[in-house]
Amino acid sequence: MLKGKVESLLNKALEEYSSLFLVDFTVGGDNNIKVVLDGDEGVSLQDCMNVSRAIEHNLDREEEDFSLEVTSAGATSSLMLPRQYKKNIGRKLKVRTSSGELEGTLVETSTNGITLEWKAREPKPVGKGKITVQKKQEIAFSDIQEAKVKLKF
Repeated sequence: MLKGKVESLLNKALEEYSSLFLVDFTVGGDNNIKVVLDGDEGVSLQDCMNVSRAIEHNLDREEEDFSLEVTSAGATSSLMLPRQYKKNIGRKLKVRTSSGELEGTLVETSTNGITLEWKAREPKPVGKGKITVQKKQEIAFSDIQEAKVKLKF
């Protein structure tokens, strides 16, 4: 019953703040509510507070005791939704598929998948030595096991 109430309040809050979207939502034992958000322009502390208040102020602690945690998707967390890929165009990703790992710049997203570009060193077609070539590969969302943004320091 609590999960249904919270889900309804959460959906209402996300309609109000349309640049935000839900990445994960759980109600665990002891009514521990955890909401993970992401946004097209990122998620601010104020965004988390707004969503938290929209939920908490509409629940009665006299009826049910609960704890509520509203967080943003971390910088090192895996990308899970197509909308998250779209906001990371131009950034370097590390993508694991069933056939191996790729690392490259996300250049495009579509309804079916993503396109990565990277530079690779390959043997020259004639003679000794190597040349740098530009590689490009499309990867279907269904083939992606895990994708993370590579952070530069």
